[in-house]
Amino acid sequence: MPDFPPCDDVCGALEEHVRRYFAGRTIDAFTWLAGPVREQNPHFRVLRVAPATAADVWTYVSVGGWAATDENSGLEFLICTAAAEDRAVELLAMTVHYNHGGKLGLGHTLPIGEPWLPGSACDHLLISLPYPYGPELQTCHVGDRHVDFLWLVPISASERDFKLTSGLEALESRFDKAGLKYWQADRASVI
Repeated sequence: MPDFPPCDDVCGALEEHVRRYFAGRTIDAFTWLAGPVREQNPHFRVLRVAPATAADVWTYVSVGGWAATDENSGLEFLICTAAAEDRAVELLAMTVHYNHGGKLGLGHTLPIGEPWLPGSACDHLLISLPYPYGPELQTCHVGDRHVDFLWLVPISASERDFKLTSGLEALESRFDKAGLKYWQADRASVI
C-alpha cells in the first residue's frame, strides 16, 4: 500500500462509505504521483474494488475529489474496467484535477485526448449517475457536507455529439437499447 498522509475526517468517512458498500470484496488503495492532483489534495487516493465474481467488473473510486470546492458539497468519481488497469487510476486523477473549482457535474463530458484504453474508440468521459450501484453508493453525508459519487462512462466523440444535440436522456436511452457494455474497451459506438 502506498504511503499516504493520514486521512482527514472527510476522506476517512468517504473511504469507509466505499468499503462498507463493497463489504466482503478486496479493496486496494492507489494514488497517482504524476501531475498536479497530489499538490491540490495530498489525501487523494483511488480505491480499486476487485470483482465479486469472474463475470463482474473492477471498480475504481476516487477519494479526495470532494476537496475541489470550498462549498458544503463535492464530487467523487468512479470508473469500471474489465481487468485491473492502472489507467483507471490515471483517469480518476485527471478528472479530479479537472474538477478543481467545481467545473464538472452530472451530464458533463470530459475529453481525454486519446482512447481511454488501447484499442478503444472512446476518448471522452460522460459523467452519469452510478446506475449499476444505485443511491446507496451515490450519496454520502459527512457532517453537513454532501458528497456524490458519480460514474465516468467512456464514450466516443459521436456519442458526445449526439448527447449535445439530443440530450443526456436520449443518449442513455440508446445505451439501454444497445445493452451497453461500458467496461469493454473495444465496444462499438451506439451512434
